[in-house]
Amino acid sequence: MNHLHPLFLLLLPILTIFHPAHAEVGTSAQYGPPFLPTACYGYDPGQFPSSNLFAAVGDGIWDNGAACGRQYLVKCISAAQPGTCVPDQVIQVRIVDFALTAVSPPSYDGTTMVLSDTAFGTIANSTARSINIEFQQI
Repeated sequence: MNHLHPLFLLLLPILTIFHPAHAEVGTSAQYGPPFLPTACYGYDPGQFPSSNLFAAVGDGIWDNGAACGRQYLVKCISAAQPGTCVPDQVIQVRIVDFALTAVSPPSYDGTTMVLSDTAFGTIANSTARSINIEFQQI
């Protein structure tokens, strides 16, 4: 097995360069109903996935509405209160709204992403106001 070690070291830079995607780090809050209307799809109730795993995004992701319908993998990585994150839990959310104009206020202002109460509670203790997340568009 030791004969593979030098080869691995040579390939490591190449594997790093061609990694298919890199996750970003940001913050998240949560929001609850009412959710309609949204900045993306108005009053259409069909915009919400049956899992209720959806989100509103802040300025950094909004991109003048181009974020509507995008899907992200989201994971809680830390919070002010230890033990807040559900270990190794990753969810897929659909973007349906712009956080700055959402009907319901977020639990904490100025975050990267505001998760539905269901989505937030799946990856973190729902009593937290905000968490640090890792997210990746898929």
